[in-house]
Amino acid sequence: MAKDKTLFSCSDCGGTSPKWLGKCPHCGAWNTLVESVVSDSSASKNRYSERAGLAPASAVMALSAIEAQDMQRTPTGQDELDRVLGGGMVEGGVVLIGGDPGIGKSTLLLQALDGLQRSGQSTLYVTGEESGAQVALRARRLGLDNSQVNVLAETQLDKIIATLQAQSPQVAVIDSIQTVYSDQLTSAPGSVAQVRECAAHLTRLAKSSGTTVVLVGHVTKEGALAGPRVLEHMVDTVLYFEGDTHSSYRLVRAIKNRFGAVNEIGVFAMTEKGLKGVSNPSAIFLSQHAEPVPGSCVMVTLEGTRPLLVEIQALVDSGGPSPRRLSVGLDRDRLAMLLAVLHRHAGVACMDQDVFVNAVGGVRISEPAADLAVMLAIQSSLRGKPLPRGFLAFGEVGLAGEVRPAPRGQERLKEAAKLGFSVALIPKANAPKKPIEGLTIHAVERVDEAVAVLRHLD
Repeated sequence: MAKDKTLFSCSDCGGTSPKWLGKCPHCGAWNTLVESVVSDSSASKNRYSERAGLAPASAVMALSAIEAQDMQRTPTGQDELDRVLGGGMVEGGVVLIGGDPGIGKSTLLLQALDGLQRSGQSTLYVTGEESGAQVALRARRLGLDNSQVNVLAETQLDKIIATLQAQSPQVAVIDSIQTVYSDQLTSAPGSVAQVRECAAHLTRLAKSSGTTVVLVGHVTKEGALAGPRVLEHMVDTVLYFEGDTHSSYRLVRAIKNRFGAVNEIGVFAMTEKGLKGVSNPSAIFLSQHAEPVPGSCVMVTLEGTRPLLVEIQALVDSGGPSPRRLSVGLDRDRLAMLLAVLHRHAGVACMDQDVFVNAVGGVRISEPAADLAVMLAIQSSLRGKPLPRGFLAFGEVGLAGEVRPAPRGQERLKEAAKLGFSVALIPKANAPKKPIEGLTIHAVERVDEAVAVLRHLD
């Protein structure tokens, strides 16, 4: 058997070098050589076999001849986490979860493992950042004194794989992938080569053994998962843990999911006994005002399959020669565009005003259906007049001043009516064919019509 050796491969052209060089000798690119382990004399043969190892070889078949099977899921006992995963853990699936330090990743996974263990699943928690005593202390704080979750404090890849093969757990957590290292590489733990190699081995183990593997990943200061981008392509599900450490609420968002919907979110509240799922998250994103206040407009946004009511707040104040434009939870460039549309097509000028926009509760809204609510909140703050009680709006605004429909408008309106809202300003294309009980709907086609309706409701 050929002895393993180390080669450096170019991430651009795939060429190899027996030693590290600042410049690739094949394509001339700088700083593209990455350390890798080769178990055969032919580097190209090793690359192909390594990639093929992620999925077992099978006979060529027509798509119509392949029997489609639903993936069996195992609930974790955390309803909000199951929602994000698409119903629960999938046998042989690989999940990558990342988030800021101290946000609650380890806490949530320890609670989930305990729930799985109590339901009869065999579990293993591999910790590379804490000792077993520290994990036990956290379990005690969470009220999991009698938990039977198996714990392994180890960072060496071969020992972790040997334990997984010997124990054969149904669900295993690796906390974190940046602390795991392989002796076959000389680079430090957490480097691109180590993270890629260790994740590849653990992924192949999950696919061959049927063990569900959950990898905890570090994030950069920009909030993206640290390490090579190939790590996110390699796994089945990518989850991001979001939220302010100064707030008690946390969001888990699915960015990629081969077994469920993407952009699904789970909402948790951090308590003394750990993370608890929030069954009605709309209450978090709605401020409680005794009386309607200027600059506040409620919208209905979609996060995966879940409609959420979110309050958009705007503050318009007199600025100087260079007025500020600041948004939190919304796209700042889109805010500048909406101000221009508001001026051109509705006659509302904010050229000499500072404009601040915020989505309450720390939620991030990326869909354009928030446009109409943002514009009405700005108009309300500028005039100093609040919107009517029980008022909401949603709809995309175009540069020509038209109000475009939002997807799944019926579900948004039904959710609003269920929570007691009585007046809705929506795109005309989203107007329901049948009236919704308790909800008065104003359907508009253009921005100037929306502003006129708003003044009529004063």
